[in-house]
Amino acid sequence: MTNIILGTLPSVKNAWLNTFDSNKPEVLENAYKIISSILYCTLSTCSQEGLPWASPVFFVYDNDLNIYWSSAVISQHSQNIYSNCGRVAIAIYDSSVSEGTCGGVYFSGTASELHPDSFERIFELMQQRAGKQFNRTLKDYQGDSPRRIYQFQPNQAWITGSRLPVGNQLVDTKIKLNLLNLKAFL
Repeated sequence: MTNIILGTLPSVKNAWLNTFDSNKPEVLENAYKIISSILYCTLSTCSQEGLPWASPVFFVYDNDLNIYWSSAVISQHSQNIYSNCGRVAIAIYDSSVSEGTCGGVYFSGTASELHPDSFERIFELMQQRAGKQFNRTLKDYQGDSPRRIYQFQPNQAWITGSRLPVGNQLVDTKIKLNLLNLKAFL
């Protein structure tokens, strides 16, 4: 991948990546609005053999921009997390809008099972975001239970940028986000 110099506008040379707008408050606020208003993300994992897998999961997030979800231990994405050093990508976007108008926030990072010390706090966040009491308890995610709560820690983030005209086509761009500045909006 080409080295990207901070403060560049999207071009073919930098794979249409904008770093010039990375810290603009309106860009960070737009990313926050997407994260806070969308209930499902697409979790992308890959097996040791290189086979990709994408799964929609209901998610919650905390003030450190960690993302949490619950899944069956035996599910393909959970197995990929265990066998591929937890490498994960996440996309959060509204799939109900018309073509060419979708904005999204994209993350790369690592995922693992949630540490039991954090269960209660994250379980409460999940119920709050769902807007209902779950008929499950924390014990339904521990011990020999078939489900777990997972935690994702991002190390990079992007948001959909402007579409740029190139010849008779429009090219999608991404804006690389500063994670520390994005956390300030949470």
